[in-house]
Amino acid sequence: MNVFSLSFIDCICCGLGAIILLFVVVNAKSAARKDAITSDLRAEVNRLETSLTQDQADLADARNALAEAETQITLTQGLSRQILETIKAKKIELADEDKDTLAVREHANKLKSDLKAIEEEMNRLKAGAKKRDALGSRLRGFPGQGDRHYLTDLKMGGQRILILADASASMLAESIVDIIRRRNLSDRDKLKSAKWRQAVATVDWLTARLPPASRFQVYIFNETARPLIEESRDLWLDAGDAESLNRAVAQMRQIVPGKGTSLLNAFRAAGNLKPPPDNIFLLTDGLPTMGAKKPWTQRVSSKKRRSLFNDAVARLPAGVPVNIVLFPMEGDPLAADAFWRLAKKSNGSFFSPSKDWP
Repeated sequence: MNVFSLSFIDCICCGLGAIILLFVVVNAKSAARKDAITSDLRAEVNRLETSLTQDQADLADARNALAEAETQITLTQGLSRQILETIKAKKIELADEDKDTLAVREHANKLKSDLKAIEEEMNRLKAGAKKRDALGSRLRGFPGQGDRHYLTDLKMGGQRILILADASASMLAESIVDIIRRRNLSDRDKLKSAKWRQAVATVDWLTARLPPASRFQVYIFNETARPLIEESRDLWLDAGDAESLNRAVAQMRQIVPGKGTSLLNAFRAAGNLKPPPDNIFLLTDGLPTMGAKKPWTQRVSSKKRRSLFNDAVARLPAGVPVNIVLFPMEGDPLAADAFWRLAKKSNGSFFSPSKDWP
């Protein structure tokens, strides 16, 4: 038997057609419903896409602005460095100008001081010109107290005369206590020390009695030795040149005593003069406290000072008389004997002045 018949197949096909029709109808409604639901979402997506596009454009503009700002910052930093360098250079120039201004002022003050000193010297020379007959052949005068004169036996002869003036700290006073006290004073107060002023006056007195036809040199010494006129080192000056004499005395008045005493360096400087001196005047107040170099210890015994003195004498040019002006000094009993023996041995003179000389 055949279960299926042609009519049954028709029913099945009709049912299948109905299902297909139902699917089509339902799907159409579902698509319409889907379109209705998603239309708002699509509109929102479009709006968001438009906003995103605008935001991307704004972001690009912001990036361009940021790049431009970074470029401006870089340029500003470069300009700021240039400005800082310019300011620094201007500050240096301003400091140099201040120094130049200060130097000009100091130079002007020095010129005023020199002018005043020259005026004083001119006045003194004018006053001394009235007494030219009494001065004889002297180029400079030395004002004394009244008409008093002292017999010193200081022979001012010779063709090359060297004056060695001690400018150590001991020349500030006669006693050790006063030396220590004055050593801590200002330079102005040091220049007012009676003992040092007497030494300066002695140099003035000696230069006023130099033979006009001779040559001279004035050295000061403490730990080292140097000429009063620095550019004349190891050279002789003309005693007939009043300007050189006055300049040497003016420089002597500005020297501030200090440091230790090296007689060895003083006599070594005398030996460096070519030709050597034929007459030496030594102004000092005691035996040396050091040799060529500063000692390790601050205290030097009398025996050691005598040994330093002997070492210095060995450096003296041979056959040159040494005329010694020994100023008073406390605590150095061997000085007078040592210097007196040096003067006697060299055929010079030994003189210890009173407080009111010259």
